[in-house]
Amino acid sequence: MSNTELNCLSLSCPQPVIQCKKLIEQEAPSAFTVLVDNDAAKDNVVRFLASKGYSAKSDRIEGGWSILATASNADACEVLTDDELESVDSSICVFISSATIGIGDDELGAKLMKNFLATLPELGKSLWRIVMVNGAVTLATEDSHVLEELKALEATGIDILVCGTCLDHFSMLEKKAVGETTNMLDIVTSMQVAAKIIRP
Repeated sequence: MSNTELNCLSLSCPQPVIQCKKLIEQEAPSAFTVLVDNDAAKDNVVRFLASKGYSAKSDRIEGGWSILATASNADACEVLTDDELESVDSSICVFISSATIGIGDDELGAKLMKNFLATLPELGKSLWRIVMVNGAVTLATEDSHVLEELKALEATGIDILVCGTCLDHFSMLEKKAVGETTNMLDIVTSMQVAAKIIRP
């Protein structure tokens, strides 16, 4: 078993995930340890490791988390495999950065956002992924007025990625009720490979 340790304490998103990615690509260790200092980084690293075929056991340490990664599935897929890249040739990624649409009246903007999310299914199979950053992450929490719409979208197979750094900033990591906690690497990759990006 490898005793490689990635010290990602104090590294901001998405650096802990990028460090793990580099290590796996360069050395493919059977096991290694990652140190992170916040819950968002822990969640992102654990999810990334699972996508790479590693089981991840996280333990609290002083100042953060220690994550033991152990190779468990040689056939695990990449975050975005070649097949997945091909499947998004005509895909739409919806990038939402605010809890409301437009400027002028927040109450109206909140109604517009609800209507927007309720109408997204009209895009059909081309709708691939919804990315939520900054104030938009509040839409994915348990008190959200659009939680029903987001859960309905997720139930149809739409990926909903919610920025972990943003959730942590607003102290809402524990309140997330829909979607996957994500990192900037996933967000940038999503925008890179999508055929079209919609920003309400």
